[in-house]
Amino acid sequence: LHRDWCVPPEKPTLIHSEDPTRKTNGTLIATAYYIRLLQEMGRYARILHNSSDAKQFDTQAKLITNCFQGQFYRPEGEIYDNGSQTSSVLALSFGIVPGQDRSAIQNALVRRIVQQSDNHVGVGVIGVQWLMRTLSDNGLSDEAYKIATQKTYPGWGYMVEKGATTIWELWNGDTADPSMNSGNHVMQIGDLGVWMYEYLAGIRPDPERPGFKHIIIRPYLAGDLSFIKASHESMYGKIASGWERHDNQLRLDVTIPANTTATIFFPAKAQQGVTESGRPPATRRGVKLLRREREHAVYEVGSGTYSFTSSP
Repeated sequence: LHRDWCVPPEKPTLIHSEDPTRKTNGTLIATAYYIRLLQEMGRYARILHNSSDAKQFDTQAKLITNCFQGQFYRPEGEIYDNGSQTSSVLALSFGIVPGQDRSAIQNALVRRIVQQSDNHVGVGVIGVQWLMRTLSDNGLSDEAYKIATQKTYPGWGYMVEKGATTIWELWNGDTADPSMNSGNHVMQIGDLGVWMYEYLAGIRPDPERPGFKHIIIRPYLAGDLSFIKASHESMYGKIASGWERHDNQLRLDVTIPANTTATIFFPAKAQQGVTESGRPPATRRGVKLLRREREHAVYEVGSGTYSFTSSP
C-alpha cells in the first residue's frame, strides 16, 4: 500500500510524525490512485476512439468512486477518513468529491491548513504532488501562495533559509536524525515547479493537442505577487508569459512560437477595458475573442507577441 512518506512531524527531532491525524490511510491512497488510473485509461481509450473500452473504464471508475465515498467520507466532519490533509487533497484533485460537497471539503481543508499547519506544508510526498494545483484549481491560489512563500518550518523556504541548495528528504532535515536524510530528494519539491510555470505564469500544454502544438496561457494572480516572467523552450520555439500588476492595472505579455496557436485566459473582471498593444482586441489581426467568463476574457491567437492590458 502507498504511504504518504515524510509528513512534517510536530517535533523538530522526529523523523516520522506521531500524530495519527497527520497520517493518511494507505488503502485510501491506493484506492484514490486506482480511480485516477481508471480515469486516465478512459481518456486514452477515447483518444484512440475505442468507445467500448472507454465505457468500461468509466463505469469501473464510477463504481470504485462510490465505494471510496462510502468507505472514507465522513460528512459530519467534512473530512475523509481521519481528516488528514492529503486525504482531502487527493479526493479533490482526482474529482472524487461530489459536486455538492466540494465547497465543504475545500473549506475544511483550508481550516486544517490554517489551524494545524499555520499556513505551512502539512502533507507528505503523496499529498505534496497535488497540493498547490489542487488549492489553485479550487479558487485557493492565495492560500497556495502563502504556503509557497513561508520561510519557517516546514516548507521549501525554510530549507533555503538554512542554506540548502537542493531539496531535503525531510522537512526538518537540519534537526532530525541524519541517518535517514538525503540532501537531494526531488520528491519533496512536489508540484511546486509545475505550479509556478503552469499556474503563476500560466504556460500549459493542451492535452487534446499535445507537444505544445496548441498552447494554453492561463495565469493565476496570487497573494501580493506583483509580477512574474517565465518561458519554456518547446519543439516549436520559445513560449513566454509574463504579467505585472500595479494600481489595479494588469498587463500580460505573451510570446507564441511559429506554427502554433494559443488560447489565452486574460484575468479581467472589467473586460470592457481590455486592450491588446494599446488597441481593442477586436481590431487586432490574429486575435479572436472566444468568450467572456466570470473573471476571464478568453482569446484565440496565432504565433506572435501580444500585450494585453486591463484598465482599472
